[in-house]
Amino acid sequence: MNRLSLFILGLLLSSTACFGQTTPTDSQTLQALLLEVRHLRQDLQTTTIASQRAQILIHRLQGEEAAVSRASLRLDEAREKLARIQDERKHVATDVKQQEDFIRNTENPPTQRKEVEGMLPQVKTRLESLENEEQQRQAREIDAEQQLRAEEVRLSDLRDQLDRLDKTLENASRRLGVSPQ
Repeated sequence: MNRLSLFILGLLLSSTACFGQTTPTDSQTLQALLLEVRHLRQDLQTTTIASQRAQILIHRLQGEEAAVSRASLRLDEAREKLARIQDERKHVATDVKQQEDFIRNTENPPTQRKEVEGMLPQVKTRLESLENEEQQRQAREIDAEQQLRAEEVRLSDLRDQLDRLDKTLENASRRLGVSPQ
C-alpha cells in the first residue's frame, strides 16, 4: 500500500510539473501569435494608407501636369499675340515716320502733302492704340509667365512628395525583406 501511495503521489507531482510547463509555453505561443497578428494588421494599415496617399498624389500630379500644360499654352498665346502687336506697331511707326518725312520734304507737291497731313493723325492714333495694346499684352505675358512658374513649382512639390513616399515604401520593403519592384 505504501508503494501504491507513493506511486500515486509521484504521478500527481509529475503531472503537475508537466501541466505547469505546458501552460506557459502555450501562453507564450499565443502571445507571440497575437503580437504577430497585431504587427501584420499594423503593416496592412500602413500599406493601405501609403497606397491611398500614392493614389491621391498621382491624381494630383496628373491634374497639376494638366494645369502646367494649360499655363504653358496661355503663355505661348500671350507671347504670340504680343509679337504680332509689336510687329504691327513697328510697321505703323515706320508709316508715321515716312509720312512725317514726306510732309517735311518741300519738294513734294503741296496737295499730296496736305493729303498725307490729313491721314497722319489717324495713323498716329492707331500707333498710340497699338502702344497701349502692346503694354497690355506685355502685362498679360508677365501674368501668364508667373502663373506657369507657380504651376511648375506646385508640380515639382508634388513630384518631390511622390519621390519621398516612394523612398519610404522602398525602405520599408527592405526592412521587411521584400524585393522592390
